[in-house]
Amino acid sequence: MRIVNNNNDKLKAVASITIDDELVVHDIKVISGKDGYFLSMPSRKTNEGEFKDIVHPIKTEVREMLKEKILKAYEDALASANE
Repeated sequence: MRIVNNNNDKLKAVASITIDDELVVHDIKVISGKDGYFLSMPSRKTNEGEFKDIVHPIKTEVREMLKEKILKAYEDALASANE
């Protein structure tokens, strides 16, 4: 977890996850939105200027589990930084 220390930016942190000790996904972003924090999955800009996710969970349950675990790690990292 890398906390981004820019108070004017919605981007708060960048995380990586390891799945089954065999696959790593980098650049999952923690974003501050109007309804709280949410995750932005790794994406790539298309020729049309749109951003398309290049990695994403298929099931809602998996997305929620990732959100829960990554936001907990973010909160823990913030707490450690403030000690």
